[in-house]
Amino acid sequence: MSMQKPNGTQDLLPGTVEQWQWFEQQARDLCARYHYKEIRTPIFESTELFQRGVGETTDVVSKEMYTFQDKGNRSMTLRPEGTAGVVRSYVENKLYGEPDVSKLYYIGPMFRYERPQAGRYRQFHQFGVEVFGSEAPAIDAEVIALGYSFYQSLGIQGVQVEINSVGNPASREAYRSTLLAYLEPMKEELCSDCQTRMDKNPMRVLDCKKDQHRFADAPSILDSLDEACTTHFEQVKHALTTMDIPFTVNPKLVRGLDYYTHTAFEYKCAGIGSIDTIGGGGRYNGLVSQLGGPEQPGIGFGIGIERVLLVMKDQGIEIPNPNPLEVYLIALGEKAEQETPRLLYQLRSAGIRADKDYQGRKMKAQMKSADRTKARFAAILGEDELNRGEIVLKDLAQGEQQAVLLTEWIEHLKYKLEGSL
Repeated sequence: MSMQKPNGTQDLLPGTVEQWQWFEQQARDLCARYHYKEIRTPIFESTELFQRGVGETTDVVSKEMYTFQDKGNRSMTLRPEGTAGVVRSYVENKLYGEPDVSKLYYIGPMFRYERPQAGRYRQFHQFGVEVFGSEAPAIDAEVIALGYSFYQSLGIQGVQVEINSVGNPASREAYRSTLLAYLEPMKEELCSDCQTRMDKNPMRVLDCKKDQHRFADAPSILDSLDEACTTHFEQVKHALTTMDIPFTVNPKLVRGLDYYTHTAFEYKCAGIGSIDTIGGGGRYNGLVSQLGGPEQPGIGFGIGIERVLLVMKDQGIEIPNPNPLEVYLIALGEKAEQETPRLLYQLRSAGIRADKDYQGRKMKAQMKSADRTKARFAAILGEDELNRGEIVLKDLAQGEQQAVLLTEWIEHLKYKLEGSL
């Protein structure tokens, strides 16, 4: 029986992985412009971290986590999302002691046990940002703008921003009473998950996909916000407006995790079947203290890489190969073949991406290989060229070729390659 990858996972093969590398570089470049710095946290953490940080009433914790006992009989979980681990690291490493706001980003795999479908895997990948140390509405707007700018940098069209305020604990407590009064008459008609959520966290009932049609007339949390929450939300909207970032207010947007306060937001875009959410996040002012740190506000987002790549494919956006081969070295004859290790080393030491045939094939087959690699030049060395101290460079795009002295060919190539940039 042949071995196969686990259900809900994927192999990223050559030809595809280069697209991921380009995608990730776009994220890194954008974060550098916004002055966000990378953080890398463990792929597995204590199960308690996610129970406390994400919330036991969430589907993530109650249904989807990959949890196991290690050899020390400790309960560990493969990370299902990025925020809790980053907050844990922020607290453990006392980053809150730094004088400036901490602006961080991460790129990496997450794990959730759910039914695989288009854009949804059991091992999936996220690009996310987290900001700690500021309650300013302007930082909410900056985080939302960073995500929106990321989609623009990829060339994606039709991205919509939806925002809401889920208030502070006092506002949510006031809303809880209003919402329960609305939900109680229909409780028996709701799914079992919604009935459980009504007892523990009724706001999350509005996040249910099965019963969404029942909540058209649900009361809006915006009507329960106190003055401070209302002012904060108005200032976020004003900042987004001044940046010309289009958004709509969705009063039913609560997100799927328990730690959100104040601003919640999602990025929407068609192109993945019934799924239209390609990223989202929000503010979580109480999470740092909940995980053992001081009272420090936070806000962030997570963007699913697989989902974004599907949207790009749907929109016909071609992803460039970030590292195309520049020279394919072709040797004809034993003496020329003996020279190729040295010549390849010269090319690579000069910063030129180069390769050669290692199967002893004829020139025609080697030229076909050079074409398949989409190399810019073929460098052809036969015994005659070797005796003259030359090598033939053929521009595979233009079809032109010329003989160049071996003492000068590296500089000649660098000149040609730089001229094509």
